[in-house]
Amino acid sequence: MNTDKEPLTVVPFVDLTRYAGRWYEIARLPMRFEEDCVSDVTATYTLRADGTIGVANACRNADGEFKRSSGTARLADKSEPNSKLQVTFLPPFLQKLPFVWADYWIIELDEDYRWSVVGEPGRKFYWVLSRTPQLDEEDYQGILARSIAQGYDLGALIKTQHTR
Repeated sequence: MNTDKEPLTVVPFVDLTRYAGRWYEIARLPMRFEEDCVSDVTATYTLRADGTIGVANACRNADGEFKRSSGTARLADKSEPNSKLQVTFLPPFLQKLPFVWADYWIIELDEDYRWSVVGEPGRKFYWVLSRTPQLDEEDYQGILARSIAQGYDLGALIKTQHTR
């Protein structure tokens, strides 16, 4: 965690039933796992009977092909707000290892669940998500301003293109 910044704040509560479903990536900070994603990035969350969340990510690469990955999300700690999740894309037999889980913190969420902002305490990862492939520019600029106020450096932000 960056020690020169205030702790990252999260939303106090997320109705996971409302949060489930498809989200379109509007913007992200560069990350190794998405370096070949050039457009049409989505994440679909499905609530499971065991209390975990299924994660299905998809994106279009430079060749026009879709790349897909499946993972699992869980509450980071049952005593924390349910806006602090952890995610892994490793197979179930490796999920017992503690270091395979990455923080997925919901730091902003529209009251109507139209858009969401996801980050993590070290501020290396960052996503702006929307229920639609485009986000209102006023909402987007407000999100960016509040994220910068939370200590994010958005100089390398990638705005995601959607072709459909």
